[in-house]
Amino acid sequence: MNELVIELTDISPRDFFGQNNENIDLIKKFFPKLKIVARGNKIKVYGDEDLLEEFDLRFDMLTAHYNKYNKLDENSIERLLASNGDDDFTASVTSGEVLVHGVSGRLIRAQTANQRKLVDASRESDMVFAVGPAGTGKTYTGVALAVKALKEKQVKRIILTRPAVEAGENLGFLPGDLKEKLDPYMQPLYDALRDMIAPEKLAHYIENGIIQIAPMAFMRGRTLDNAFVILDEAQNTTHAQMKMFLTRMGKNAKFLINGDPGQIDLPRRAVSGLKEALLVLQNVDGIGIIYLDDKDVIRHKLVKKVIAAYKSIEHNN
Repeated sequence: MNELVIELTDISPRDFFGQNNENIDLIKKFFPKLKIVARGNKIKVYGDEDLLEEFDLRFDMLTAHYNKYNKLDENSIERLLASNGDDDFTASVTSGEVLVHGVSGRLIRAQTANQRKLVDASRESDMVFAVGPAGTGKTYTGVALAVKALKEKQVKRIILTRPAVEAGENLGFLPGDLKEKLDPYMQPLYDALRDMIAPEKLAHYIENGIIQIAPMAFMRGRTLDNAFVILDEAQNTTHAQMKMFLTRMGKNAKFLINGDPGQIDLPRRAVSGLKEALLVLQNVDGIGIIYLDDKDVIRHKLVKKVIAAYKSIEHNN
């Protein structure tokens, strides 16, 4: 039986192995045919040579992740160990850098391979589609890119929009004026901004129109120059809305269109503007399309399991 010995240097074994060795226990599940023993700052692994080579490669990915983010958790372990070989390193080096220094010193950066590809795509293309299920960081990464562009004076304003589609609820019966009725739909965008911009500055930006958060209908007739524009929940646009939005693009503008084709709240016979756009625009030069999946989920670990469970029944229907 072959042996591989790995020594952790400049890494705290307690942080890396996890409380009660929970990280090591999770790693063992991915390599059931190997015997893995962690003691002190050393890991000894026993098994077939080809499996040891695979383990060595994956372990290098885990240590690289820890050195970059100073943490290792269940989500990142599963994502790295289940990725396709060097997938997590196919994005450029700069795409993993800090995008924004957020509130309370929070460092905000792309955390997964596909999120880093989204950063690269936004750098290379003025119009990018980010497609994937809930929790994959489409909106959050997009808002970070927009805030970065504003802070670096690449654009003069940020415009965030989404269609106000009623997901099984009646908008007309909500209390308040139009803004108060629509604000709940915009909440994910507000939440992301609050992580990245101090409250007083955010209020100033919104009051002066530097950051605009508005429903899709407010985009009609506008030409959006010198702006980073994000369309969120794009799966709930119609053909007419999507075409209208995409043709608002002005000079020095960046457009990011986010959506999850698996969460369409349109009437049954309505065609999703996002699905149609992905077909129509897939071969157009200058437009980037990035697909995210359950490996990019960075919410609670159960979210990934929920997505997998629903995917199995949706594929069978």
